[in-house]
Amino acid sequence: MKHEFIGLPVRVTDAADPTLRGVEGIIIDETKHTFIIQNDGRKQVPKRHASFEIHGIEVHGDDIAYRPEDRIRKIK
Repeated sequence: MKHEFIGLPVRVTDAADPTLRGVEGIIIDETKHTFIIQNDGRKQVPKRHASFEIHGIEVHGDDIAYRPEDRIRKIK
């Protein structure tokens, strides 16, 4: 989870907003609270209360809700 996520393929496996479940694409930007995913368009997906599959690994958004540059220090 310390890895850089920008440029990686992602699929939203669960989200508080049911319309975001199943969204797939490439992560083109990341903030503390969201991923911006490029597919046919662009989707801004909140990390909180969501789960993602990144490179076949299930990642819970609540566990990575840090600024990308802080995540390396905070996640053990």
